[in-house]
Formats: sequence, structure tokens, C-alpha cells
Amino acid sequence: MSRRKFCATLAVCALAPKAFAAGMPAERPTLRIGLTPVFLDDEAIFLEAWRVYLTKKLQRPVVFVQRGSYREIVELLGKNQLDAAWLCGFPFVRHEQLLKLLAVPLFQGKPLYRSYLIVPADDTRTRTLLDLRGKSFAYSDPDSNSGFLYTQFSLAQIRERSDVFFSRTFYTWAHRKVVDAVAVKMAQGGAVDGYVWETLRHSHPELTARTRVVEQSPEFGFPPFVARKSLPETDFAALRQVLIAMRDDVEGNKLLAQLNLDGFVPGDRKLFDGIARMSEKVEHRP
Repeated sequence: MSRRKFCATLAVCALAPKAFAAGMPAERPTLRIGLTPVFLDDEAIFLEAWRVYLTKKLQRPVVFVQRGSYREIVELLGKNQLDAAWLCGFPFVRHEQLLKLLAVPLFQGKPLYRSYLIVPADDTRTRTLLDLRGKSFAYSDPDSNSGFLYTQFSLAQIRERSDVFFSRTFYTWAHRKVVDAVAVKMAQGGAVDGYVWETLRHSHPELTARTRVVEQSPEFGFPPFVARKSLPETDFAALRQVLIAMRDDVEGNKLLAQLNLDGFVPGDRKLFDGIARMSEKVEHRP
């Protein structure tokens, strides 16, 4: 090899690491996705696998930012400290001026779910919400549709208020913990996301067997993925496409199966009209 060729080869080798690094996702801004507590046993392992998957597909670093309540997630979105989040339909319709609908999960083939009213399994007398008058009740989050709003709406329909109707109420800050609270009779009733209860019925039948579903709500738009309004359109479109395409590859399907979901669709604002109407009714009740 001539001296000139040898020097040229050294130059290429010296530049190669920089060129490789320039193509790595770390060179692009981190995409921050907000989440409230996930109900999976292996939550940390699952979220890391999902993060790696999204990072690879988007070709940019992704981090999940977890908080204990929907309110905290909305605040971070409003401050542009999050780019997107898996939210609930209730805070979505309340803070729509800050958010864009990104994608809606499919559960049992539909972008819909229900609120479940549950009681301890050995309570065979309770047939409706009315039978829980004067008893203790567990909610998941004051900004949850299935875990709070629907029960408030049902009480408003009969001109009742939660603080008067029940002897005691409390928040568990996670749907799974509502099931736990009712199962151990910490609460005599509870409002829970039907998707979570049904998923636990498969993964932890011994837990849901200690509860009984008394009532189911009408169907509502499934808790959506949303983005902050100011997220650039290219970033919005890329994340939406990756979520929708998850069901088209083996790795994405495996992650969806762990969530007990069938996929994601772009969704339609009309899916959340029922939640918006309930919110309006509860807010303006006498």
C-alpha cells in the first residue's frame, strides 16, 4: 500500500465513528411520552421493550415519563415538557385546546371500552349502583372517565352527589388498585376501566374472581394517545404511523398482546362525544 493510500485509509477510519454517530437516534431530540401507572406485573421490562421498539422505528431516542395522575400528565403536556401521552378521554375533552388526537387503541376489535361497577364477589345482594347507598366506594382518579366521571354522571341522573350518597370514598390512583381494594373489601364498591378488569381476568383470574361486575356502562372512546398541540406535524405523523403499524410486524404484535390490545387507529373526535356530554352534565348539575 502506498503512503498516500495508507493515509487516506487512516482518515476514513478516523471519520467513521463520527459519521456513524451522526446517524444514530441520539443525535435527534428525545421524544417524551407520558404515562400513568401501567397494570402489568412486569411493567418495567415491558416499558423498556416498548421504548426500544419505538426508538428503533422512529430513529430517535424515546423516553417514557410516568406520573401518578392524569392531572400531572396534562400539566406536563401544557408546559411542553411532554410530546405525547397515553391519556384518558375525560382529560382529553376537558383540555382539548392543548391537545391533538394522535391514535386510539383497539380493544376486542373496536376503539371502545366500558366502565365497570364492581363489588366483592360474596356480595350477592347488590344489583345496581343504588344498592351501594351508604357504603364505601373506590375511584381510580378524579380525571378518569371509567374510574370516576361515569359514576358521577350516574349519580347526577338521580340528583345525588358522591359525598352524600356514599359513606366514604377514596382514590386508588390506578385501575388495578380499585380491583385490589374491592377484592380485599377495603371498599364495598368501585368504578374501574372494563378493559383493565377484563385483562386482569385473563392474567390474574384469582384476583378478579374475588370481585363481581354489577353494571357496565355504554361504550365510550378508548383512552387515547394524544400529542401536545405544538408538536411539529412531522413528529406527530411519524409517531402516529409507528403506533398504527405495530400490528404489522412480529415485535409490535408481541407488545400489543402484552397490553391485550389489537392495534391502534387514527381515531375520531366523535368517539369522545359521550364523555364530553357527561362532563358538561356533571359540571353544571344543580
